[in-house]
Amino acid sequence: MYTYTTAFLREAGKLALVFLLLSSAFLRAANEPGDPPISLKGRVLDKQTNQPLEGARLELPSLQKTVYSDALGLFTLTNLPAGALEVEISYLGYARQAVTLSIEPGTTSFLSLTLNPAPIQLADVNISQQESQISSLNAINALDLELRPLHSSQEALRYVPGLFIAQHAGGGKAEQIFLRGFDIDHGTDIALSVDGMPVNMVSHAHGQGYADLHFLIPETIERIDFDKGMYEANNGNFNTAGFAAFETKNALDRSMVKLEVGQFNTYRGLAMVDLLPQNSTHHAYVAAEYLYSDGYFDASQNFDRVNVMAKYTGLIGEDAVLSVSASTFASEWDASGQIPERAVTQGLIGRFGAIDSTEGGNTGRKNLNVSLIRYQDDGSVLRNRIFYSQYDFSLFSNFTFFLEDPINGDQIHQTETRNLYGYQGSWEKSYDVGALRMRTLAGLGLRVDDVMGNELSHTRNRTEVLETFALGDIKELNASAFVNQMIGMGRRWTLDLGIRYDQFRFAYQNSLTEAYDPQSVSKGIMSPKMKLNYQAGSNLNLYLKAGTGFHSNDTRVILSQTSRDILPRAYGADLGLVAKPIPGLLLQAALWNLYLDQEFVYVGDAGIVEPSGKTARMGADLTLRYQLTSWLFADADVNYTFARSREEEEGQNYIPLAPQVSSVGGLSAKVDQFSASLRYRYLGDRPANEDYSLTADGYTLLDAVLCYTTKSFELSLSAENILNVAWKEAQFETESRLTNEAASVTEIHYTPGSPRFLRLAASYFF
Repeated sequence: MYTYTTAFLREAGKLALVFLLLSSAFLRAANEPGDPPISLKGRVLDKQTNQPLEGARLELPSLQKTVYSDALGLFTLTNLPAGALEVEISYLGYARQAVTLSIEPGTTSFLSLTLNPAPIQLADVNISQQESQISSLNAINALDLELRPLHSSQEALRYVPGLFIAQHAGGGKAEQIFLRGFDIDHGTDIALSVDGMPVNMVSHAHGQGYADLHFLIPETIERIDFDKGMYEANNGNFNTAGFAAFETKNALDRSMVKLEVGQFNTYRGLAMVDLLPQNSTHHAYVAAEYLYSDGYFDASQNFDRVNVMAKYTGLIGEDAVLSVSASTFASEWDASGQIPERAVTQGLIGRFGAIDSTEGGNTGRKNLNVSLIRYQDDGSVLRNRIFYSQYDFSLFSNFTFFLEDPINGDQIHQTETRNLYGYQGSWEKSYDVGALRMRTLAGLGLRVDDVMGNELSHTRNRTEVLETFALGDIKELNASAFVNQMIGMGRRWTLDLGIRYDQFRFAYQNSLTEAYDPQSVSKGIMSPKMKLNYQAGSNLNLYLKAGTGFHSNDTRVILSQTSRDILPRAYGADLGLVAKPIPGLLLQAALWNLYLDQEFVYVGDAGIVEPSGKTARMGADLTLRYQLTSWLFADADVNYTFARSREEEEGQNYIPLAPQVSSVGGLSAKVDQFSASLRYRYLGDRPANEDYSLTADGYTLLDAVLCYTTKSFELSLSAENILNVAWKEAQFETESRLTNEAASVTEIHYTPGSPRFLRLAASYFF
């Protein structure tokens, strides 16, 4: 099956190149004289904030024609007949609107439309070719955010259906991520971004792809664009299992202050203040967050975090939007780390105790992000973005206790300072070539990571350096280009063909050698993509996706081992459907497979990422959203994965920690000023090692939220793990030795999950 899929994707890549060349000719033809004149241009805005609405649907029933607004809220209607014409405008989360236009021959006019926010109704969700292209999951995401507002940056990741997270180092460390049968560690196989700025850190001191989202204030999130698989040409490194792109608000509908208090000496304060008057074309706000918690462990975690963000968004003339944001984040914490099962069963420590309570760390990030979106006279959209991050990281860990050093212990220190800067640009245009609907998207990108003092040392009590294992400077450059061509054929078929090229340069200067001897290597990779949609009915869309992606390896591993596994390729395919069998039920189902030419395993105490061979995964995803009544919603995400190594014998080929069965879901209700939700999280047992002789225990948890909201204030009570289940959040097979042991023991080491955790919040709006 692997050989068959590889051959198919290779041929698909060749076909994509042919189609892209042809589309260039079509585009030139579309712009030659003789094109029909534009009859009407317009813009769709949010009536409260005056912000453009991207993806608003404008339908002309009498002409059986539908168009969508772009990133500036702009739309174009062509080939319109003279006379009166009715247009219906809809957007998820806004009240529908119908207007009658008077079209005169040979004229071009501009129409401004405003929509009022309204409760989401699943009956308003449309299933069509173009909405499937925009992503049917976005409708699901918008519904989830409306019914269950975010309360923490960690929780934001859980809005991706099928994604699970685990925290195992005091709250300040990036979460461990699980998706589609991957233990993604901290980000090896999912591409994360915030307002287009990458979150994943290449060649990070603690592991390849390390993605810390704690700089993101949850209340500033406007939407989360995500998809599983590797089928978007504008996503590159780490986009194998999927991607998640977080977008922050361009404007506030109101200012607010918020205070939270919870168990375990947990406190949080938030302020979000609108700096410019409402209903203008320019918006600016500032948001600030402070969080402190002792945590639920026996030793206080002293978790302390500060976030500050400011953002300006303005409409420049009629054809451009400028957005500028700046943020700073700082965090420090202590941690109890993973504990061995035997230490608890023997009574040496309690379930929330520690073998080495001196673990912990601190980190910080400062960001600057500038974006300009311009609507060209020819109907195309030009996007440009530049970004910069200054990043610091320091982490103390002890995975093996006294295995390597029976006297001082095995504590390690990982640290780095990084400058990350880059550029992203794209050009997009929709047009017709005869009976074909065309959309061309092309882009360029550049990312540079300049890492200083990337270090791994053996330490004692976080104060004394006993030995330095690795120390050096890393410079990694990634230049990219992509083209995606959408071809709409009739009212039923849509084909997307894309191709992406990435060029890398890896460089490392080892500071532990006396000579100045920088090492470097370069490598490029081509990634073809394909998506085919078939509109089988007004409420049924079928799709097939196929493509390749990749994840880069750590610079130090590449250069130290002259490894050929620099950019191992991933191959994937999804066959699925999006359907509304009844007006109140939206579902998405998919069968998928994913192959990796090389999987990586992070070896924490060695500070490297080791190749672990070829792997294969296949599975099924089911996502349901159901509106039972006008005020009651139900949802469920169910995922099954079969994951195996392709280079090991049967029975020795399990992939450690790969989730097999998982599900999340619940009930959400909104009645007048009250809202509530009751949710479950289920993760099944899974292998902890290659022969499944050790099991990572599964769990089922219940969480609940109750809110009372008025125009000027909100009170909420949240409860996590309301049944107080004793569960293991992060689990690993680890060889370790305690001070009273003559020999090492290999067994499950784990971080206990949170007991019942109650939190009360009060917000004031102004």
